[in-house]
Amino acid sequence: MYHSCFVYDDRLDMHVPALDQPFETYNMNERLAMIEEWENIRGQIPTKVMALERLIERKLLEMGNENDFEKSCRINGEIAELASRIHDLQIWYRVSQDEPTMKTHL
Repeated sequence: MYHSCFVYDDRLDMHVPALDQPFETYNMNERLAMIEEWENIRGQIPTKVMALERLIERKLLEMGNENDFEKSCRINGEIAELASRIHDLQIWYRVSQDEPTMKTHL
């Protein structure tokens, strides 16, 4: 069960923080629960990135074997979208890693 401060992002296939008030205004128990929940969500990101990387590898092979220019362009666009998702996931992964606390982004 996700705290109400997390919303599901279809594109990233995960819940992301979306606070309706400043982090500091939540009581200590809520803040600790949010941090714990975020760390559980965040822990799934490397697996998601690896799955997307494998999909990109398959798409690159497909594109390398494709002779139809239109299809190659479509596949290239799909690869770009997958790479963009990986980039966004990496940003979310670093939220806690690069910040002294997660409260900056939660």
